[in-house]
Amino acid sequence: MRIKIYSGLILLLLCTATVKAQRGLNSIYSAYGIGDLESRDYSRNFGLGSTGIGRRHSGYLNELNPASYSALPPQNFMFDVSLKAQQINYSGNNISQSAGDINFKRLALGFKAAKWWGIGAGITPFSTIDYKLENQQFVTGTGSPVTATTTGTGGFNRAYISNGFQISKNFSAGVSTAFLFGPLNTTQYIGSDSLQTQHNKYGFKPNFTAGAQYAGKIGKDWQLGLGATYRFETTMKLQEKLNIVNQDGTSLYQKDQDPSFFTLPAEYGAGLSLTNGTITWVADYRHSLWNSLNEKGATYRYQDGERYSTGVEYTIKRHYYNQSFEGAVLQAGFAYNKTPLVIGSTQITDISGTLGVSLPNKNGQLRYYVGLEAGQRGKEGTALVKETYVNAVFNFSLRDIWFFKRLAQ
Repeated sequence: MRIKIYSGLILLLLCTATVKAQRGLNSIYSAYGIGDLESRDYSRNFGLGSTGIGRRHSGYLNELNPASYSALPPQNFMFDVSLKAQQINYSGNNISQSAGDINFKRLALGFKAAKWWGIGAGITPFSTIDYKLENQQFVTGTGSPVTATTTGTGGFNRAYISNGFQISKNFSAGVSTAFLFGPLNTTQYIGSDSLQTQHNKYGFKPNFTAGAQYAGKIGKDWQLGLGATYRFETTMKLQEKLNIVNQDGTSLYQKDQDPSFFTLPAEYGAGLSLTNGTITWVADYRHSLWNSLNEKGATYRYQDGERYSTGVEYTIKRHYYNQSFEGAVLQAGFAYNKTPLVIGSTQITDISGTLGVSLPNKNGQLRYYVGLEAGQRGKEGTALVKETYVNAVFNFSLRDIWFFKRLAQ
């Protein structure tokens, strides 16, 4: 049985390598800064509006707060992978189109290194660039316009190692050491010109997030959880290369440009949870501190961003002999995100509702999770586009027992 599970996971990982290459979105909002900044969590928190800063749970890997890793069960190794399917409708001035895509979103593992110490590691997208812009330009000496096309691809990934420590019966603390890296590529060409001008940037920088959690009883049946996180400010150096290529991709000219810099601001978060083991309610607040950085371009700027989210989870218990185990899990959530991106005088907002269901296999080692999200980002207007979207997340989580010694009969 275990060989079949591992073989299936290996096949799934090979599929994600293919799926990742299937691009189809065209979001104008990813053309600014370092792209669309990821605000969702693609673990079991997804169906709760990506909420979980204050939640301690031994059944899954919660990267929203590194302190939560101290709750992982002993002698257990946990592994999960997530995929996201997306369908978006775009509407605006003379715009009406739709697009879809499937992408890899999360690969993570975790285990308990000691009674008081849990470790998690993984990789997930941090920002995404995927757009194509066309506009009419007049070339000197001609009286007719030609189409100028600009495309953007790439984005930053976040690879991390997180440690959570049990400080006392009720308190835990943690730190996540992340490495942000990836390309930011822009390609430009005019009309049917076979020459393309490429501006290829690449960045790499460590980033740190600290977290703390409190968990304590309220009455006989309920447990209260409180959490806080702080992501430290990071200034990223972007190396840039100018490359002119012809239609078949042959490079005709290359030159290293002066590096540019982008500052990712500090962000703090707070969350709470209330659970009796069957019903769980969670709520989070996150605030990113952009105002003091003066990050801006010709038509956009960044200001402080805020994200509010909440969710409810219902767990159906499975009973085996005199013990109960987690069976099916049902979720509903809501999120309101005032993103830091401001175009003209309009701050881009994102509002969505979520549903989720998690089901175990027969022996409980493998869990299948499906999360659905429907929402809207932005609005119609000058240089603005309204995006109406539906997201589906598929997560597969494996739990195996390590260090188990069989007693001799």
